[in-house]
Amino acid sequence: MAENQGNDGVEDAGYGDILYESHDHVGVITLNRPDVHNALRRRTYDELEDAVRTSTDRVLIITGAGRSFCSGDDVRELMGGGDKKKAPRPAPRLTPAADALLHTDIPVIAAVNGSAVGWGMELALFADFRVAARSAKFGELFVKRGLCSDVGGIGRLAQLIGREATAEMLFTGEVISAEDAKEIGLVRRVVDDVELMPTAHELAAKIAANPPLAVSALKSGLRRSLDPDWASLGRWVSSTLGELFKTEDHREGVQSFLEKRDAHYVGR
Repeated sequence: MAENQGNDGVEDAGYGDILYESHDHVGVITLNRPDVHNALRRRTYDELEDAVRTSTDRVLIITGAGRSFCSGDDVRELMGGGDKKKAPRPAPRLTPAADALLHTDIPVIAAVNGSAVGWGMELALFADFRVAARSAKFGELFVKRGLCSDVGGIGRLAQLIGREATAEMLFTGEVISAEDAKEIGLVRRVVDDVELMPTAHELAAKIAANPPLAVSALKSGLRRSLDPDWASLGRWVSSTLGELFKTEDHREGVQSFLEKRDAHYVGR
């Protein structure tokens, strides 16, 4: 795909699942599958990774089209497109996109509108900070599908809110409000829904007005001082998820979600 050159107001027509728009050195990546609450499929992950890696803007904002930020993985694709004869895919596709977000020297703001759950919350966690609409909700949910969280939930979330609050979110799989997320340090600001993007743009403009090399150096320094061995953690998560994808409990978790009923787990 073509490099994002940062032309003012120009959307990159090379993408389909996302939109990329640039203005005054601020790039806005919009997850653009509102009919499925911006659920992530392979194409979405690939386009997101490409957009981050090729951006020449000074700041990035990630948000979602419609009523949701991101509802997580596209469950129907996960289960073989609805074909029960197909095995679930063995591993998530967030890792390359997460790697791009982790290692870019461009500051990233997540402007969270509506639900950010499952891999959608993981995506928000890889931003440098989060601004939430008052309607926003956050939840890991992986345990409800018989899975463990990805590197964002296990690594990044604990950095932000501490081990105990992280353990409660991961073990219960509960969804929390924007105000509760702010109280525990998951988001920086909660604003009225209509003020979400103006607030994100205001913050991005303040960052973009600073010397870009100094800002990049600051982000690189923060990453070096705070981040664990993401590569090692990522390998463990991929291996563990690969095994959990094969379990009866995972299939039951997904099927119960699709059938809108309570799940019955058997421990295998």
